[in-house]
Amino acid sequence: MVNSSPPRARRLALRRSRRHRIVAGVCGGLAEWLGWRPAIVRVLFVLVGALPFLSGILVYLVLWLLIPEEEDVRRVPGH
Repeated sequence: MVNSSPPRARRLALRRSRRHRIVAGVCGGLAEWLGWRPAIVRVLFVLVGALPFLSGILVYLVLWLLIPEEEDVRRVPGH
């Protein structure tokens, strides 16, 4: 079977964002990874977190611990 879809751009690794950070960069990092606007991810996170069977704060804290922070591009290698 031949794959007729165009080649996809290499997906970024999931990292907490430094550019789109309000608290820890979790929503900003998810937005960059998904190719979405950070505001949309934040609104969805608040809506899903408001459901009684999901604790949005707990999910955020777990993601904060599991998702590594993106590297600082301003750092000079070797310093």
